[in-house]
Amino acid sequence: MKITDVDVLRVDTPPASPPFHWRHGLPSSSRGGACAVLRVRTDHGPDGVAFSSRPGSAVVMTELVDRVLREELVGRDPFARELVWHRMWELDRIEEFPLPLFGLVDIALWDFAGRYYDSPVWNLLGGVRESIPAYASTSTFRTVEEFLHVADQALELGYRAIKLHAWGDAVADGRLAIALREHVGDDIDLMYDGSAGFDLPDAIRLGHVLSDADFLWYEEPMREFSIGAYAQLASAVKVPLLVAETSDGVHMNSADFIRAGAATFGVRASAILRGGITGSMRTAHMADAFQVRAEIHGSAVPNQHLAMAISNTTYYESLVTSNPVRREAIVGADGLVRAPRHAGIALPAGLEYPTELESYAADAA
Repeated sequence: MKITDVDVLRVDTPPASPPFHWRHGLPSSSRGGACAVLRVRTDHGPDGVAFSSRPGSAVVMTELVDRVLREELVGRDPFARELVWHRMWELDRIEEFPLPLFGLVDIALWDFAGRYYDSPVWNLLGGVRESIPAYASTSTFRTVEEFLHVADQALELGYRAIKLHAWGDAVADGRLAIALREHVGDDIDLMYDGSAGFDLPDAIRLGHVLSDADFLWYEEPMREFSIGAYAQLASAVKVPLLVAETSDGVHMNSADFIRAGAATFGVRASAILRGGITGSMRTAHMADAFQVRAEIHGSAVPNQHLAMAISNTTYYESLVTSNPVRREAIVGADGLVRAPRHAGIALPAGLEYPTELESYAADAA
């Protein structure tokens, strides 16, 4: 069996409604745009597809396919995922693929394999569970009071834990963390994500507060360029650190965070940001060897499959971006996300599929 063609289909997504925001200094995430579906065609099997939700990814991915990826992939065995994954690294040496697009080919090939064998991808990976609790991962709201109101709604809707994306101010964010812990009590897991908003002194200052408030993990307070800075942070604070979300190198880079003592809770795995399905599984197994966690980053269908296949992960991340709170469709009233039953991976529900993908959407439903 051979790959016969690779193409990109544009999916125009509308702006988020209502619009939402991240910490001070970061642009709003309310913009829509030309997202991409990467499609890999084969001569005797189904197509494999992967979706990128990043606005503008259709333009970038089309250029990469036309200039590099089609020539590299056409004629290859679609089951040779390891070979293709290594070839992507070879190409990356010159191309410097955008991090959110690096794993798309791998996701498409896993989707192909699942559809070929009529099996969900998590099952092909060797499933470890069929449900996992979801935490409410907030966007940034205006006041402490609004955050507390959002937390109340999330818990009422069944979410088992809450992660804050706050303002990027060490003092104000610390006050919010304390207020939230006092509000929800001691039995709810709380996490904090700094979205790389701090330098080392402010990260240490906030880390002490999060430790006193018994937060489960402290995520990306600084840009992940300096493993040494994270090692100093880990030595200075007691709250466990969850690292290696946006750093290059996937499992190779994550291993250095762990070796430096900077991943005291664990490292991130993500089909979108950590090298597709293959890269995330490598990261998870490497982390397991060091007895730390491999927590799945982001709400996405491929990550739902990973959450069912990675033993050392704790929660599924479910974005909460509105007030009133709207529970993500795949999260049940009991706060659990359940294993997908469709073959392959499939595209997110609710997209306006291009005409060429209508048959695929019907198959995956």
